[in-house]
Amino acid sequence: MTGRQLKKTQPAAAGLDGTDLAILVALLEDGRMTNAALAARVGVAESTCAYRVRALRESGVITSINARLDLGALGHPIHAIIKVRLGSHSREHVRTLYDRLVKVPGALTVWHVGGDDDFLLHVAVASPEELRDLILEHVTVHPMVRQTETQLVFEVRDGRGVLPE
Repeated sequence: MTGRQLKKTQPAAAGLDGTDLAILVALLEDGRMTNAALAARVGVAESTCAYRVRALRESGVITSINARLDLGALGHPIHAIIKVRLGSHSREHVRTLYDRLVKVPGALTVWHVGGDDDFLLHVAVASPEELRDLILEHVTVHPMVRQTETQLVFEVRDGRGVLPE
């Protein structure tokens, strides 16, 4: 979203005005930005900016601000999406597997999805052998898992997102 500017006159989205949206865009570009820099960027007083950010957090619009890690530099250059299909769709089996998948070593994100697959597990590992072992030791061992399919991730780019331009 680099370079995006929002006008304060834009229509509200989910009860947010242009200042709120400008704050969100700026924080998505650089979550480490100081309150002073953020206030200057969106054109409001520092106290107003601090109040707005606090309100966005308290309302649940901002849930966290995280560091983005270079997983290759940390020794985990191989990314994969593991598609998981269940043999049983009881609520208990789905919850149990979901709880286990988020604890798999190298799990970055786990989605419970509808369609042909039941879960998508995004993992980062050090080697093809580690990927194989992860699947065999942490995914297919569960009796409710009927089938898996693994797709290697070659490149990832962030999408445009949901905020207006």
